[in-house]
Amino acid sequence: MIVKPKIRSFVCITSHPTGCAAHIDEQIAIAKAAKKTDAGPKNVLVIGASTGYGLSTRISAAFTYGAKTLGIFFERPSSNGKPASAGWYNSAAFENAAEAEGIYAKSFNGDAFSDEMKAQTIETIKADMGKVDLVIYSLASPRRTDPKDGVTYKSTLKPVGEPFHAKNLDTDKELISEISIEPANEQEIRDTTKVMGGEDWELWMDALLEADVLADSCKTVAYSYLGPEVTWPIYKKGTIGVAKDDLDRAVVAIREKMQSIGGDAIVSVNKAVVTQASSAIPVVPLYISILFKIMKAKGTHEDTIHQMVRLLTERLYSDQPYETDESGRIRIDDWEMDEDVQAEATRLFHEVNTENLAAIADFAGYQENFLKLFGFGIDGVDYDADVDVEVSIPSIS
Repeated sequence: MIVKPKIRSFVCITSHPTGCAAHIDEQIAIAKAAKKTDAGPKNVLVIGASTGYGLSTRISAAFTYGAKTLGIFFERPSSNGKPASAGWYNSAAFENAAEAEGIYAKSFNGDAFSDEMKAQTIETIKADMGKVDLVIYSLASPRRTDPKDGVTYKSTLKPVGEPFHAKNLDTDKELISEISIEPANEQEIRDTTKVMGGEDWELWMDALLEADVLADSCKTVAYSYLGPEVTWPIYKKGTIGVAKDDLDRAVVAIREKMQSIGGDAIVSVNKAVVTQASSAIPVVPLYISILFKIMKAKGTHEDTIHQMVRLLTERLYSDQPYETDESGRIRIDDWEMDEDVQAEATRLFHEVNTENLAAIADFAGYQENFLKLFGFGIDGVDYDADVDVEVSIPSIS
């Protein structure tokens, strides 16, 4: 069939298998070209491995360092002639590329929050890897079923304490208008923390430690974002921010437990990029469009693969101990949070409107990155050609 993008609000409901594979190839090329030290991960578990930062970490681990990777995700295969989700096609392309170069890659498609998935993962680590030396936690889900009480919790993107009023970009209509969001209630705050906080990361690390499948000096990393003041009411000081505070709580507890094997637990604060998750957050697409314009002009713009290559090669596995901020976090949002960049971003955010959007911001670049997430807009791909949407993931089918 011929597959074209169909966008509804902040989601593209179609994805292109050939385009997704081409996007994976682009990232693999960047990972292969990276300069690295002799040290590096050998056996890597990525929880949340099919899109965004988790996928790019998996690509860098495998194609920068040649590491074995085990990826966990929850994606939709094709059915009844409908395309699969982009994450499904991404994972298929990644495994095919790894297999072609003799690099071990295995994936599980299912509920990463469940006890069953944890047990299945541990069994596979014991059988195929022995132990893992890097665990990446990069889940982005709107809901979570707690394996302890069986309750399904749903996250909410709302401010805390008082209503939020700000400029917002309607990415469908390319219009900038004011947005108003009422504050979350206590139940919504608690539920968002249950989904997006550090509890599940703790449960994963407890299970892996108890099963003795973590190598000596193993590192585990979870991803976070802080961002500029213009996004704080909906992000840092909103329901997401409360959940991220819980991530900071969890990392301290996990770090203490990891001492028994000489390991470490770290939160990495990453740059604002276009992902399926960030596209859903009010204000953020407008800020990202402005940020792209500034950072591209400075030559410091990075996508997820550049960020993750830098995290692995210049932080986690460099010749020098990795530096952290006052809260013990690795900061690879450093170029984004540069004082000059933020001063310019703040100025332009206050000036931008519908009429000057194209001049002040790089909305075209935002749209390009958004479509790439689903395999569209990739050079060299014939989008008028018939493609087979029935694509299998080698280790799953």
